[in-house]
Amino acid sequence: MKNPVDLYPKPALDGGDQQPPGLTSAMPDRPDHGEESYRGSGRLTGRRAVITGGDSGIGRAVAIAYAREGADVLISYLPEEESDAADTAQWIEKAGRKVVKVPGDIRDEAHCRGIIDRARTELGGIDILVNNAAYQMAQPGGITDITDEQFDRVMKTNLYAMFWLCRAAVPHLEPGAAIINTASIQAYQSSSALLDYATTKGGIVAFTKALAEDLAGQGVRVNAVAPGPIWTPLIPATMTEKKVKSFGGDTPIGRAGQPAELASAYVYFASHESSYTTGEVLGITGGKPVS
Repeated sequence: MKNPVDLYPKPALDGGDQQPPGLTSAMPDRPDHGEESYRGSGRLTGRRAVITGGDSGIGRAVAIAYAREGADVLISYLPEEESDAADTAQWIEKAGRKVVKVPGDIRDEAHCRGIIDRARTELGGIDILVNNAAYQMAQPGGITDITDEQFDRVMKTNLYAMFWLCRAAVPHLEPGAAIINTASIQAYQSSSALLDYATTKGGIVAFTKALAEDLAGQGVRVNAVAPGPIWTPLIPATMTEKKVKSFGGDTPIGRAGQPAELASAYVYFASHESSYTTGEVLGITGGKPVS
């Protein structure tokens, strides 16, 4: 038995002085991705997974878990995150599974199609699509401080790319396949400083439910995970120093979550254990309500 309140450090955490998109290697207080703790049990043996934002944070934790459950994994990431991606790839290979690394910007539709094509040619197909990559930039001044450039980047990264990837993948998904999207507590408890980001996360919830209905007859399930405050490189790279120091402290559990604490949810949604579950959003928020 372990007390979840004391399982990981409480604020303040040190994420280092970073610029977007941020790197795990530059964080003095490194996140836990389950490198030493996750134990697989063959629940995804022979499956082929695509994970966007698979270099770090939640994406890395999911990639490690999937590999240890028996899946081959393609990770997509920005070119400037190559060092983090290389670390993730090593963990996948240590689990005895194949890894395909695809750097590039998912704001480009052709690149999104290319990700799915690489999975088909180098993994032999695709059974699991995890839309996890996201961009945020806190603007404490609210809507008047959000530029057109920022708004476009958030929308393209968080919504357009998810749409493009799903549209490219769906014709190649067989019955039993799964799509898992990453929403957020921001879809339900939206912050003014993250107005544009929260808007996309609300859209992801709606998209998940609509696509689940669309694909249910094909035997393809679509679900989402809605994380609360999770300690990843995105936090010190996109939030004010004050927010970083208190990050996660306002949850009932009293601390930020770690990527490793979300991995099992993505495994559940990808596995046949959730065969009667589609169109659902699972909140992992440290006790903050998702409703």
